[in-house]
Amino acid sequence: MWQNLRKKRWQYCCLFFLVLSCHPPKNDKGLLAPSRADSLVSEQKVALALDSIYRYQAVVRSGDVVTRTGQDFTSEAMRLLSSKDRTYSHCGIASWEHDSLFVYHAIGGECNPDQQLRRDPFVLFCNPYENRGFGIFRYDLALQECARLIDVVHGWFLQKIRFDMAFDLATDDRMYCSEFVYKALTSATNKRIVIATTTLNHICFIALDNLTLNPHCKQIKRIRYQPL
Repeated sequence: MWQNLRKKRWQYCCLFFLVLSCHPPKNDKGLLAPSRADSLVSEQKVALALDSIYRYQAVVRSGDVVTRTGQDFTSEAMRLLSSKDRTYSHCGIASWEHDSLFVYHAIGGECNPDQQLRRDPFVLFCNPYENRGFGIFRYDLALQECARLIDVVHGWFLQKIRFDMAFDLATDDRMYCSEFVYKALTSATNKRIVIATTTLNHICFIALDNLTLNPHCKQIKRIRYQPL
């Protein structure tokens, strides 16, 4: 019986890895080359998306939760793990450093070969070539809690916390994206903020909407890019 349970758990973890890993979309060489008019329209849509990114990064504060909607198959699968709001597929924590805005996030797959916690510029994290939009969410953190949150995030980055392929909430040396945000907030607030979990097939995990729909969290902005 124990062996069967272990086998089921391993199979489910493999499914989670497939869902949460990052597989950049590949070009289809069989498609017809776009016309000049199509290219101009795409360039205009990219310019509008980048304008939104640069405009709203000024709204972001250190400690905000930043989400995005990827447009690859894996991101679509990740969105389905949320039960109420399936807008987003990935998340991280924002930090202003020397007038530059970065997003710290845990991600696996081909786009992050070393599997370590990443620190990407906000513009890159939200880029319209790989995403359909982004969101900005803010928890009701006191100044000291926000400072502790950033300290926790920076500390884990220096520790080179790796991506959690087993999606096990019981371990802290490896984390997946929403687990990273969940545990950072919980640690920074000394468990003042309680974040609900989701259970699927007896596996407990943190879905994206567990974070964004929390009573302590408010939406600052949702941006959806025009399809390229």
